[in-house]
Amino acid sequence: MTDNRAKPLLSVRDLHAWYGESHALHGVSLDVAEGETVTLLGRNGVGKTTTLRAIMGIIRKRKGAIAFDGRDLMQMPLHRTAHAGLGFVPEERGIFATLSVDENLLLPPIVSPGGMGVEEIFDLFPNLKERRNSQGTKLSGGEQQMLAIARMLRTGVKLLLLDEPTEGLAPVIVERIGEVLATLKARGMTILLVEQNFRFASRIADRFYLMEHGRIATEFPAAELEERMEVLHEVIGV
Repeated sequence: MTDNRAKPLLSVRDLHAWYGESHALHGVSLDVAEGETVTLLGRNGVGKTTTLRAIMGIIRKRKGAIAFDGRDLMQMPLHRTAHAGLGFVPEERGIFATLSVDENLLLPPIVSPGGMGVEEIFDLFPNLKERRNSQGTKLSGGEQQMLAIARMLRTGVKLLLLDEPTEGLAPVIVERIGEVLATLKARGMTILLVEQNFRFASRIADRFYLMEHGRIATEFPAAELEERMEVLHEVIGV
C-alpha cells in the first residue's frame, strides 16, 4: 500500500469472495482516499467487477475487512450499504426500462445531503434534459449510461463505483463521459472505476491497481502509466 496519503475513505483488506464454491477473490487489499479517483485494471474475469460487488455486499459469501467512512461494511446488511453513501453503477446500468428519464432520476432515495438537483444534473448531461420524458427503452446505450450515473449523483453518495462505464459506447459518448467524470473529480467526488480502457482512465485516475487472478498484482500512480504501457498491453491485451 502507498503511504503518505490521507486516511482512506474506503479501505479494503484481505478480501476474499466466492460464487458458490468458486473462489473468485484471493485477498484483495486497496485504499481510496476522499476526493481520489482510483482505477482497477485487468483482463476480463480477473475479479474487478467481483471486487465492486463484494464491496457493495451484493456478494455475501466473503471474508476480510471493508471499512467505509469509518463504518464496517462487512457487518452491514445489503440494504444499508447504499445508505452509507456508496453508489454502484453496474455494467448493465440497471435503469428502469419502462420509466422516463425524470422518473428514473427521482426514484432512488436521498442517502445524504449534498446530492445534485435535477436541473444541475441536466446541466451536466444535456442529452438527458432533451430526453427527460423518454422511456429507458428509447435511450441509446450512451444515454442509458449517463442516466445510470446521474441517478446516483442525485442521492448524495460519497463514493461512486463505476463498472466499465465506456464499454461498447461510441467514441463521442466515451469522450462525453470522460468530461463528466473529470467534472465530478474537480468537484471532489470520490470514484472507484473498473475500466479496461486505460487511456480513458488516465485522464481522471490518480492511481491504478492492476488485478490478476483475483489478486492485486501491483499498484502505481497515474504518473507512471506511460512507462508501464508496454506491460499493460501485454497483461490486459488491449
